[in-house]
Amino acid sequence: MPAKTRSSRSLAVSDGFRTFVLDQLSELEDVVARSMFGGVGLYSCGLFFGIMARDRLYFKVDDRNRAAYEEAGEKPFKPYADLPGSIRYYAVPPEVLESPGELVAGAREAGGAAARG
Repeated sequence: MPAKTRSSRSLAVSDGFRTFVLDQLSELEDVVARSMFGGVGLYSCGLFFGIMARDRLYFKVDDRNRAAYEEAGEKPFKPYADLPGSIRYYAVPPEVLESPGELVAGAREAGGAAARG
């Protein structure tokens, strides 16, 4: 089977996943979901803190919160396998995604990482 390329590897998010994540984040202040490059960008109080792509959720990281994601075995968001590098967003562990309280806490930490730039 040939490797998928950028043009054939959509970042699309299902309506069900988008709705689930937004419901889980309902306690977070001023959450806005915006379509971007086939995926969805998440903002809170104007800060870009998360990405939904291919029915996975990724939060912004920096030196203060990256270790928790790495210890959980999560990887950075890499939109296209055929391009080098990644960006400073890590996959949210499934057990955190399933817990609204933990997810909101993680989103707030991601917002802090975004604010620190």
